[in-house]
Amino acid sequence: MEQPQYGFNVIVQGDIAGVIERTTAALGDEGFGILSDIDVAGAFKKKLDLDHRAYRILGACNPHLARQAIEADPNIGLLLPCNVLVQDNENGSCTVGFMDPVAVMGLVNKPGVEDLAGEVRKRLERVRLKLETS
Repeated sequence: MEQPQYGFNVIVQGDIAGVIERTTAALGDEGFGILSDIDVAGAFKKKLDLDHRAYRILGACNPHLARQAIEADPNIGLLLPCNVLVQDNENGSCTVGFMDPVAVMGLVNKPGVEDLAGEVRKRLERVRLKLETS
């Protein structure tokens, strides 16, 4: 499985609804809630009359960590929330991808942001591991 430079992913067995439910629960265990849920395939169908496999972008946010990031740099909201991509592989599995906060927050040159990004990445890696082993 190819890992992008700006993220990391895991293949999870199950249909997209079940994988999203498990992903949301695992994120919750790490203090993240879902602020947004973008149904890209639904938008393609509605706006372009184009069929596309299920492709959902979840906007995950840990309020405590987001507050710290915003205090470090008020413009950091341009890089928030952490996107979690769930895409149906159409073979009984889904790929769950996580934005790498270390890669993205590397754009911000403010004290404390690098350590904060590392903490967010550790939490997202634990979510990935939980999905991988469940």
